Amino acid sequence: MGSTKKAASKKKFVYFFGNGKAEGNGTMRDLLGGKGAGLAEMTNAGVPVPAGFTITTETCNLYYANKRKVPVGLDDQIKTNLVKLEKAMGKKFGDPKNTLLVSVRSGSKFSMPGMMDTILNLGLNDVTVQGIAAATGNDRFAYDSYRRFISMFGSVVLEIEKDIYEKALSAKKRELGIKLDTDLSADDLKDLVMKFKKITREEAGKDFPQDTMTQLNMSRDAVFRSWNNDRAIYYRKMHDIAANLGTAVNIQAMVFGNMGNDSGTGVGFTRNPSTGENVFYGEYLTNAQGEDVVAGVRTPNPIAKLEEEMPAVFKQLHGITKRLEKHYKDVQDFEFTIEKGRLYMLQTRAGKRTAQAAIRIAVEMVKEGLISKDMAIQRVLPKDLDQLLHPIIDPKADLTVLAKGLPASPGAAAGKIVFTAGDAVRWAEELDEDVILVREETCPDDIHGMEVSKGILTARGGMTSHAAVVARGWGKCCVAGCEDIKIAEDGKSFEVNGKTFKEGDWISLNGATGELLEGKVQTMDPELSGEFAEFMNWADQYRKLKVRANADIPRDANKAREFGAEGIGLCRTEHMFFAEDRLPHMRAMILATEEEARHEALRQLLPMQRSDFKGLFDSMQGFPVTIRLLDPPLHEFLPKREELMLEVAKLEAANPDAPELEEKKKILSRVQELHELNPMLGHRGCRLGISYPEITEMQVRAIAEAAAECHAEGNKVVPEIMIPLVGNVLEFKDQKEIAERVVNEVKKEKGVKFDYQIGTMIELPRAALTADEIAEQAQFFSFGTNDLTQTTLGFSRDDAGKVIACYEEKKILKKDPFQTIDVAGVGQLVQMAVDKGRMARPNIKLGICGEHGGDPASVYFCHKVGLNYVSCSPYRVPIARLAAARAALEEKLAAKKPKAAKKKPAAKPAKKAVKKAVKTVKKVKKAVKKAVKKAAPKGK
Repeated sequence: MGSTKKAASKKKFVYFFGNGKAEGNGTMRDLLGGKGAGLAEMTNAGVPVPAGFTITTETCNLYYANKRKVPVGLDDQIKTNLVKLEKAMGKKFGDPKNTLLVSVRSGSKFSMPGMMDTILNLGLNDVTVQGIAAATGNDRFAYDSYRRFISMFGSVVLEIEKDIYEKALSAKKRELGIKLDTDLSADDLKDLVMKFKKITREEAGKDFPQDTMTQLNMSRDAVFRSWNNDRAIYYRKMHDIAANLGTAVNIQAMVFGNMGNDSGTGVGFTRNPSTGENVFYGEYLTNAQGEDVVAGVRTPNPIAKLEEEMPAVFKQLHGITKRLEKHYKDVQDFEFTIEKGRLYMLQTRAGKRTAQAAIRIAVEMVKEGLISKDMAIQRVLPKDLDQLLHPIIDPKADLTVLAKGLPASPGAAAGKIVFTAGDAVRWAEELDEDVILVREETCPDDIHGMEVSKGILTARGGMTSHAAVVARGWGKCCVAGCEDIKIAEDGKSFEVNGKTFKEGDWISLNGATGELLEGKVQTMDPELSGEFAEFMNWADQYRKLKVRANADIPRDANKAREFGAEGIGLCRTEHMFFAEDRLPHMRAMILATEEEARHEALRQLLPMQRSDFKGLFDSMQGFPVTIRLLDPPLHEFLPKREELMLEVAKLEAANPDAPELEEKKKILSRVQELHELNPMLGHRGCRLGISYPEITEMQVRAIAEAAAECHAEGNKVVPEIMIPLVGNVLEFKDQKEIAERVVNEVKKEKGVKFDYQIGTMIELPRAALTADEIAEQAQFFSFGTNDLTQTTLGFSRDDAGKVIACYEEKKILKKDPFQTIDVAGVGQLVQMAVDKGRMARPNIKLGICGEHGGDPASVYFCHKVGLNYVSCSPYRVPIARLAAARAALEEKLAAKKPKAAKKKPAAKPAKKAVKKAVKTVKKVKKAVKKAVKKAAPKGK
């Protein structure tokens, strides 16, 4: 134990910056955090920065590893650096006459604005406050700083509700009949200090600490603790920031913006973070501290006004920030304070920006020669493009959040509540109302209601539930798995947080955050700029993966092409059968007891399917179209079993002679026959085509006739017929033989020749394991990773939401495997199928058509394993394009990195001797052979 302490005490925990020189620099973000690295870099660059020191992120991790105790040696290093700080500032910490005050701020590697804690004015107590007042000749400034410090220390360190201090402040202003904090006199502030100290004693059970080192140590530990507060944990999860990075603690000499009208504080950006416009952007307040700007206590002034009030300071600030932007080659988010006309920079970091701004800034910086196209592609996160492609909540709108579910499909929607698909159609089409469809969960039967709704809200289901998948495909807003809403048994209202909402009431959804909002919230359409098209063209120059879309109708296919899709990777033919003019024929086919009746129903469906496929081929204009044959179990096209049983029971009780009773019984009987305990693993996919080959025949004929018609018109489409749920090569052969026979029949009938391919979905582990056998027959594989994830992990994607959330919380799963591919499990099966497939058929086409095709991390995996394309919802096509470009760029940059030369291990003496001996023997044998040959008589 002693040796550990000794080793720990020698470790460097603290890095100083000040007087134009810092021990760290801008490359040390991992160790010093973004803020600490930025302060060090600015100091080294000669920017006016108040001196200070940074406690490393490693120290934070040691603090948690040691059961929330700081490592041995840290306190000594803090005291050493505090002496350096006192020397740099010409003041002394805790000295009543010449007091040094400090701020204590967090700062992790990645910016997490507002998520962790800050304490200002540390070092004030009942004695030093008098010294500050005497030194500055400004009692008001001294006691204003003291009351701020007490409330910050109380709320952050002692965890007292901040509102208690705020209420006392508001009560004082009401008592005096004033509105602004700046109207409080020195005596008013002294009174508030007494009140704040009393609040602290009553709420914390102890007095506000007067010892300045105690204040510092407690504040340092509070900032470490804030790394794991609820909001920081949530933010890290939302932005995929690792929990083990830790936060640095920056202890810095205070400079004061609240010393009068020649002082002030502000925040700004080197460019507009909302639009990307290249203008100096920000806000400031005179006679204020930093918290006032963000807290909204007073309305800040636009930064342009600073040029009028303090022109010299403005010029210096503008020059410094432009220099910082050029140095970092990125938009800077900066904080500054002006103390008695002197400018100090408190922070610089890469500025957070909207997707619209990010693209404009990246494109303009390339044109300005500030960054390369490589850097531009790396600057924009693929997931952020979602903001550009869907309606968004108006940022100026007042919001009341009722509950939170899963952000299943981005965008925003407002509408009147309806609870059934039929009502959604009636309200939307007959009454011309905007509606939100609210369901426990959706099913394929709801598709017509989903289509006309502005948004979809479900109480159950996950990110790849039916509602989520369909909504994303349409670019429709969806919040799924919102378990706080309790839908009434009569299905005409729901309750949430004690409030009841009925059919016809207004609600709004934010699909980007998963929030359910009260009332009608204003939404707005995002605008796609010219920079967007230019940026995406740059991205396309990098990527190797093709990007297709999952689309079932021409409208979706056209939208996919608009977003740059290079074909359709999945057309789900079952969605076509739910239309009102088709469902009766589909049900007639299912209910038929004779083969001829089944054939007749399919003959009615054939021209409809042919028209569907022709529309898709026309939209794609020669790009590949992959059509999956019927996949879901047949019972999905019939009324629900429980509902039918209830209807039959009611009719038998009320009107046993009703003519519709026999029909209902007939349907119920067939539904009972088709009923399965686990339909996802039941009679579906290729199993349907094997049991009912006439279904496969009809669908393939529709595809072939549509392709023949297109070829006759000059559209040289190459249809790809995909056979679903294959686990055995013999299943594939059975369906392939039918498909080939029907296509050849159509070619002969129409007198047209066209190319086509037949392949399969790899969505069962056995298919991946036997991919070499299947590849001998199949011309392409498309990985159906939704079902492959289900069948590999044993999770139902519709019911596993609670389990997955629990597993993520307990760190059993890093991410929801239905959102981001499980590389270690599902990924291994994909890799195996790729290797085996290419071994058997080197030119096999390989793609992915599950929802993972639009997830950036999964796209990176697809690039790495060497797939030919990914396919995703139309609205995720740009995301996949950029993700594929970044994956290729990352690979290119990694290849350029110089590899350390491997030193050849020195051969052992014995090995050298053996090698030499072997060489000698070989030489001797050769010489002997030559001599023998020379001496031998000719012809022998």
